[in-house]
Amino acid sequence: MKTFQRGQIWLVIFDPSFGHEYRKVRPAIIIQQDQYITSSSLLTVIPISSQTARQTELDFLLKRNAQNRLMKDSLIKTKQISSFDKQRFIKYIGMITQPVINNIDEQIKHFLFGVEMGAFSRKGLEY
Repeated sequence: MKTFQRGQIWLVIFDPSFGHEYRKVRPAIIIQQDQYITSSSLLTVIPISSQTARQTELDFLLKRNAQNRLMKDSLIKTKQISSFDKQRFIKYIGMITQPVINNIDEQIKHFLFGVEMGAFSRKGLEY
């Protein structure tokens, strides 16, 4: 049985998708609070893209390392929050650090509520 936790990176099946939604199997970070993971069959994630040249507002760079186990430096695509059934999660990849989780939280607050982003600048975020 799969065990899910906030901050984990999983390969997720994004298809079928429409329009500008992310497609294919790709890495995504679980952003849902742990207390809600067991109470639902859905998990809320943010996709990760290796297309670093296509960085847009609220995206930030996540450098590959031994903990996140990404194949390349990648962008966390904050504006693409999605929820998927747990059956779409096919392989655990790695984990992000608490500072990255904190930054994601700040980015989400700004995206959804227009809240200023505290100590983080909106451009050039990198971990």
